Amino acid sequence: MTHHVILGAGPAGVIAAETIRQHAPSDRITLIGDEPEPPYSRMAIPYLLVGNIDEAGTYLRKGADHYERLRIERVHARATAVDTQARTVRLADGRSVPFDRLLIATGSRPVQPPIPGIHLPGVHHCWTLADARAIMARATPGARVLQLGAGFIGCIIMEALQLRGVRLTVVEMGDRMVPRMMGPAAGGMIRAWCEAKGVTVHTNTRLEAIDHEAPLCVRLSNGERVPADLVIIAAGVKPAIQFLEGSGIRCLQGVLTDEHMQTNVPGVYAAGDCAEAFDKVSGTTIVSAIQPNAAEQARVAALNMVGQRAVLRGVTQINVLDTLGLISASFGNWQGVPGGERVERIDPAQHKVLSLCFDGDVMVGCNSVGWTDHIGALRGLVEGRVRLGEWKDALMRDPTQFMAAYLAAAQAQSRWSGAADTRRR
Repeated sequence: MTHHVILGAGPAGVIAAETIRQHAPSDRITLIGDEPEPPYSRMAIPYLLVGNIDEAGTYLRKGADHYERLRIERVHARATAVDTQARTVRLADGRSVPFDRLLIATGSRPVQPPIPGIHLPGVHHCWTLADARAIMARATPGARVLQLGAGFIGCIIMEALQLRGVRLTVVEMGDRMVPRMMGPAAGGMIRAWCEAKGVTVHTNTRLEAIDHEAPLCVRLSNGERVPADLVIIAAGVKPAIQFLEGSGIRCLQGVLTDEHMQTNVPGVYAAGDCAEAFDKVSGTTIVSAIQPNAAEQARVAALNMVGQRAVLRGVTQINVLDTLGLISASFGNWQGVPGGERVERIDPAQHKVLSLCFDGDVMVGCNSVGWTDHIGALRGLVEGRVRLGEWKDALMRDPTQFMAAYLAAAQAQSRWSGAADTRRR
């Protein structure tokens, strides 16, 4: 009987455990998570903050006996080390858990900047259910809330806070909002939208210190002092892989995997926000911390763990964001490539930005703000690496014609591929 140990009880860990059980009814499965609650989705926390759901609504599986029924053993503990020679995981409570197959699905941890006062009462991340409880206690209507970070996670939190009726100030160290997802025009449009909604936004600004006063007083690098009843740190996340130091498991930004989600150590796999997998658009390995990629990586890893050969076809940088009602998206290499061309259409009155990046006649990435119709066509062009031909010049003249370009060029490419397959047969 093979013993599968899964480190991390988030979406990747749960999907992997369920997939293993489906294909290996007799194997032993141990799911290790470092939070006391049943496995839950962090992406549901904003809905909890708004009050649309209760804590149980964040749980990944609603049945109280779900894991017991599947004979998935749950362990509440934190992994501190992996011994790949002895095939054991050491836990913070001193226990050692043996494994035959290991999946590392420990996800991400919030970045904690070295800011004086960051550990004071009233200063919180927004990452766990415990964080959410603390935030809800202070983010009452009219409360003064300062949020550090206007990235993807920060913008999601921002919407929940505004719906709670707080007075919100956002501080971003980058030169625009969502700087790791949006170019200057797109990030600037999102900022203008937020300010029109009553949010105070500071960019190119750092938190210098948080003073212990009642209320808290936040000192900014632009010289301002901002009183706050609550400070939220949303300065980004990084893979939770520090416990792998000295294990021999190769890590770059995340745990490096092959197309089977296996690491350089046979029988040891990784999936989710802590994994570094191949990106079919950029041709490099990336950490893609979005749930759809985590789910597919977990499925592929689990199948290989039970001896069924499965291949990850690659991941793509996909981000779709709702910021106070303004929809934005980025696909692929939205920053462009050396020597590539870019076209941008800006419509301030409609709060719209569309930016397309090309490598030759292939669209390699894009930004969109305020566009919701046919947005899947942009993703299709980027992920499909569709050769646009004469449609590339048409898009350089009018990028809003991306749907027509997709229908024409993608269908032509499909017909060509089908004909080529027929000739090969």
